[in-house]
Amino acid sequence: MTFQLVLQWPASSLGDFDEMVAVEDLLIAKLSQENKVDGHDFGSGETNIFVLTDEPEMAFREIRAILAGHRLWESAAAAYRQIDADEYHVLWPNGATTFNIQ
Repeated sequence: MTFQLVLQWPASSLGDFDEMVAVEDLLIAKLSQENKVDGHDFGSGETNIFVLTDEPEMAFREIRAILAGHRLWESAAAAYRQIDADEYHVLWPNGATTFNIQ
């Protein structure tokens, strides 16, 4: 897989670590086989879930459909990068131009 898609939330928007794991488990169960949940990072004021894919925009549409009704979707950010690159391309929220992982 050539891209890493990152879903990110401010740590303050999550109830606790278990809620982040529940979102991760939901994605593992519902994402198509072309996409692979590759773990998470919890700390430094943010929470990240990592997804490996060859089609980041298609994977994002899938994720958005899965999480659209979840209370956390409103505070989510999403971006992707090539595995061997540093620059992220922001997918969500609309109009956002920067994305960083701390």
